[in-house]
Amino acid sequence: MSEPVPAGPFGLEQVFREHQQRVFRAAYRITGNAPDAEDVLQTVFLRLARREAGTLPVDNLTSYLYRAAINAALDLLRARRDTVSVALEEAQGSLPAPVDGAPDRLQEAQELRAWLRRALSRLRPRAAEVFTLRYLEGYENHDIARMLGISRVAVAVTLHRTRRRLRKELRRQSRERSGIHSREASGGSGGRATSAPQLKDGGKS
Repeated sequence: MSEPVPAGPFGLEQVFREHQQRVFRAAYRITGNAPDAEDVLQTVFLRLARREAGTLPVDNLTSYLYRAAINAALDLLRARRDTVSVALEEAQGSLPAPVDGAPDRLQEAQELRAWLRRALSRLRPRAAEVFTLRYLEGYENHDIARMLGISRVAVAVTLHRTRRRLRKELRRQSRERSGIHSREASGGSGGRATSAPQLKDGGKS
């Protein structure tokens, strides 16, 4: 049976209070941008408010809102591929003080996040959704299969193909960056090439 959603503005207000932080964080992990995450939050709940009063055609409201947030955020990424990203820690005002070597690692992590967001915007919608649920939201394959109504094998195959594609793109970017650093070094800039960020599996497929 579908999960009941209380009718009327007060019912939606209750749903909003209970789920707004979860929806915002899911959107933020994808967009890396607080204003965009707020836009996604508004979009998700406006769509919910426009539905017929009574029930939602889903088995789990939390899963529905997660998926709605992820897809709205991915849609926004595709529309705003050049948006400047801001670190989540900075938005929360809790960026840790740098230690020896931390600035380089922080820059590398920021570059990887920015690259990943651009790469997600180029993926097919289903592949982007599956990858996001697994590696950004931390769902296991069987949970993703249940949420999307597909088999575990389909989830595993999608993740495998997506990781392979992303690694290929990351290697290409690494070669391009190495070429830039080499030209800068040969031009007497004195700068040293930095290693390209690595894309890890982050879990079993």
